[in-house]
This record gives sequence, structure tokens and C-alpha cells, in this order.
Amino acid sequence: MTTTAFASLPTPPYYAVIFSSLRTATGPDEYAHMAERMVELAQHQPGFLGVESTRGADGFGITVSYWTSLEAIAHWRANAEHRVAQETGKAQWYEHYKLRVALVERAYDGPK
Repeated sequence: MTTTAFASLPTPPYYAVIFSSLRTATGPDEYAHMAERMVELAQHQPGFLGVESTRGADGFGITVSYWTSLEAIAHWRANAEHRVAQETGKAQWYEHYKLRVALVERAYDGPK
């Protein structure tokens, strides 16, 4: 899944969850379906602001989701369907991953 759209976000502060991953070759269709479902599900979570995601042909990808608070992130992390996706990812889809949570204090736009 690669998107070229920028998330429409409010004026900071807000939080960014940065998920960097290297995919295995296992189940690309199932992975794409699950990734789309997670975005759909996240959009209905209180505190969700938006998402930006890209994945290269080499399997390396970055997804950044934006949230209003640490509490909103914790609720998303604890969502039952999201938990299943996390466990499946660890078992089947990711060779390696890193997750970072950051407070966005400033944001700037470039030329349009």
C-alpha cells in the first residue's frame, strides 16, 4: 500500500505513531487487505487524526498515524481487531519493525 496524499491535520500539538517495517514475502494479498482494514478501523477510533503510508519495492515501509492524545493511542493499541493484526504481523508479515511515538510540536507546509 502506497499513498501519495498528505494527511489533513490540525495545528499542533498532536501525536505521531511512526511504524517502520521490513516485510517478508509471506502473504502479500492478505497483508494488503489487513493494512486497508486497519486504516478503515482506525478512522473510527476516538482521537484519530489521519495517516500517511508508503512501501518500497524492497519491502521497507513507513506508516505514520496521527492522534490527539496518548490515551487515544493506548485505546487504538488495545483494540481487539488491531491486536490480531499486530500478532499476525509479528508471526508472518514482518522481518523487522520499529515503532516510535512522538509529540508533534510544530508543522510546516511547503510549496503547493
